[in-house]
Amino acid sequence: MKLSSRDLPKLWLPLLAALAMFIVTGLLVWGSQLDAGKAEQERSVATAAKNQIEQRLRQVRTEEQEIRDRTQLLQQLQNSGITGEEKRLDWMELLRETQRELRIPGMTYEFGAQTSLDKGEDAAYSWFSSPLHVKLRLLHEEDLLNFLARIEKNAKALVIVRSCKLAPLPRQVDGREVMAQLGAECDMQWLTARPGNGKK
Repeated sequence: MKLSSRDLPKLWLPLLAALAMFIVTGLLVWGSQLDAGKAEQERSVATAAKNQIEQRLRQVRTEEQEIRDRTQLLQQLQNSGITGEEKRLDWMELLRETQRELRIPGMTYEFGAQTSLDKGEDAAYSWFSSPLHVKLRLLHEEDLLNFLARIEKNAKALVIVRSCKLAPLPRQVDGREVMAQLGAECDMQWLTARPGNGKK
């Protein structure tokens, strides 16, 4: 079938309709692409917001756990008597009482001046050390171990034994039997903590 010039006016309407359909289709495709891009952008923003909320939630949970841990530590410190001013009179009484209970033949001791262990950091607690040098006259080695164990357990301080020397005692010149067989010298640190000015 051949098209003649007489047929052209009849084709204008279908051609215009087809052109209009192409334009509408193009606009629909372009609009859907814009919508898809906008949706992708909104999804990215929502994902970023969700990640930020989850990160903040993890941070809050971590902070809550730290607060719980510090509260528990504070409670333990208060229950053990480590917090507050040093209780030197109580410590001296504990030393004498332990000597009596373990029947240690002889004991001399000297507490040194208390010093701060902090280096200026802002912390929840400030730690202080009171050095102790103690000399003991013992019947046998186990007396020393029992003495140290009782002091560490019962002292209202955190007691750290830095060093101990144990040696046999010399026989007396007049030949009398000495009750104590061994001499011991120990250096310790008695630590106490006080609430500091820090916010940690």
